[in-house]
Amino acid sequence: MPYVLKHTGTDQIFTCTLTNHYGLAYYGVKFWMELEEAEAQYAAFLQTHSTSEADQWQILALEEGEMKLCNVKLKNDPYMQVFWSHTRKPDVRKLVN
Repeated sequence: MPYVLKHTGTDQIFTCTLTNHYGLAYYGVKFWMELEEAEAQYAAFLQTHSTSEADQWQILALEEGEMKLCNVKLKNDPYMQVFWSHTRKPDVRKLVN
């Protein structure tokens, strides 16, 4: 089960440029497959991404299909953000300049 980071104030899921198992860069949802791994690494991960309000992010468990749907809806576009509400459906929005 993937574990992701969700902002407690906005419901935004943390997204960034990642590398897949083929070594190719893509824009998507940052996730960990184990809760223990997420708990051990998320604070340092947020720090390396210069994330303000690091204390506002919490670990959230998603089904694998839900996480993959978020990535599909992001369309590999760094100008998109994904939000996760209580309905368990991704809401994707384009960043406004």
